[in-house]
Amino acid sequence: MNGMAIKLNFPKPSRVFNKQIYDNLFDYSHFVEVWYGGASSGKSHGVVQKVVLKSLQNWKYPRKVLWLRKVDRTITDSIYEDVKDCLRTFGIYDLCKVNASSHTITLPNQAIFLFKGMQDPERIKSIKGLSDVVMEEASEFTLDDYTQLTLRLREPKHEKRQLFAMFNPVSKLNWTYKQWFAPGVTVDPKRVCIHQSTYKDNHFLDEENIATIENLKITNPAYYKIYTLGEFATLDKLVFPAYDKQRLHVENLRHLPSFFGLDFGFVNDPSAFIHVKIDEKAKIIYCIEEYTKKGLLNDEIAKVIKQLGYSKEVIIADAAEQKSIAELKRNGILRIRPAKKGPDSVIQGISFMQQYHIVVDDRCVKLIEELDNYTYQKDRKTNEYINKPVDSYNHVIDAIRYALEPINGQGTPKAKIMKNVLF
Repeated sequence: MNGMAIKLNFPKPSRVFNKQIYDNLFDYSHFVEVWYGGASSGKSHGVVQKVVLKSLQNWKYPRKVLWLRKVDRTITDSIYEDVKDCLRTFGIYDLCKVNASSHTITLPNQAIFLFKGMQDPERIKSIKGLSDVVMEEASEFTLDDYTQLTLRLREPKHEKRQLFAMFNPVSKLNWTYKQWFAPGVTVDPKRVCIHQSTYKDNHFLDEENIATIENLKITNPAYYKIYTLGEFATLDKLVFPAYDKQRLHVENLRHLPSFFGLDFGFVNDPSAFIHVKIDEKAKIIYCIEEYTKKGLLNDEIAKVIKQLGYSKEVIIADAAEQKSIAELKRNGILRIRPAKKGPDSVIQGISFMQQYHIVVDDRCVKLIEELDNYTYQKDRKTNEYINKPVDSYNHVIDAIRYALEPINGQGTPKAKIMKNVLF
């Protein structure tokens, strides 16, 4: 079957593809394709369709495609499922060999799909003969990751080698902005093609999804620009302007006490679990491990905590979710308890965290995204910053506030500390 082309019988293209992806479906002339924009714009789904179709064509050598997330445990519920859904839509899933344990798929024409996490870039270097690379949530990666991946696409036997990067424009601090969009950056149009999209480019959305996205203009202006308009956020005064990002090794920090926090979410916001270690003498918060996901029921949260190995730990959770805390206890998370929410507890908790230097493991991609986007509000009348953060990009940070409660005196926010930090 090597070299065999697969014939697909589609209904009208509009029933399968959004126009933006359909217009670019068979254009492989750019080494890098950048697909960025708002939530539910169809960019990831469209790239999956394009790469699957590309791999099914009658190339001289079967394609070998590497599909990536920064952290491998997020693969199963994201791009891996998207690709399998696409194969089902195209009517060829039953003709493929799917290895669930290794997360590999072999197509009928012997093209191979590999699904990996890049938390350890050295593992990727051992993969040879790649024809294409797909970076889902490319903003979670680093510039070095991207550079290494471009170097992996060097197999001369493969025609039209390409790298696809899909992401929401989360922050102007992110490498994706600096690489392709920052003032003064020159992008070679022969080598790089950039596509921007919003929810308006996705004609498969129903009215409820559209209403949720458009409603961000009222409920969350900070998210509105990114997830509705598909634009990079304007840099503002960050709550935590300085932190270190590196690979942390727990064995080197075993002498430090651990703390655990949980912030609940569901539809629009993720549930966020965090493990931190504290060096009180050196005033350092080490952020060891995170888990974030939307749509988790409480029994699923309990299952995640057990799988991570933290079911016997003291976990401090959002006090507003007493019912959820009770359900987690029923599901075996016996030492979970609610945070003590006093007056101005958010400001006080932030003030406490600002007395520490924050060091984040580079696999805590959502926390890194939050630290790069968590900003203070501006007074509309004076245009001056006020001592209150915008209620966005704070779910893992909230979980850290809860986790630190045992060592946080919960006193009145210290104006002197805040003044030194802010002004």
